[in-house]
Amino acid sequence: MDCNHKLKTDSKHICSNYHEAIEFIGRRWMGMVIYSLMDGPKRFSELADEINGISDRLLTERLNELIKEELVSKTFLEDSSKKVEYALTERGMSLKKVIEAILAWIAENEK
Repeated sequence: MDCNHKLKTDSKHICSNYHEAIEFIGRRWMGMVIYSLMDGPKRFSELADEINGISDRLLTERLNELIKEELVSKTFLEDSSKKVEYALTERGMSLKKVIEAILAWIAENEK
């Protein structure tokens, strides 16, 4: 299915891939996890400190979902087998334009 064509010609038939992408990024805290990793790799505790209000369980869940979708990588640090660092993959970094566009839209439409 050509999503671009379908969206322009028939608004009743929204592309399932588009819907799935919006639902994935729109999951609770998902956008914040991606946003926090946009400026570079972070350890779990750094992410937890940056994202006020997220529980450790939910942060773990979101990171695992992002890893499964190959948007985030998990690297074990050399100095410890228990310390890990999370980073956006190249595929994950491709979301930077999307996040920046949303932030620009917010700035333009703030009341």
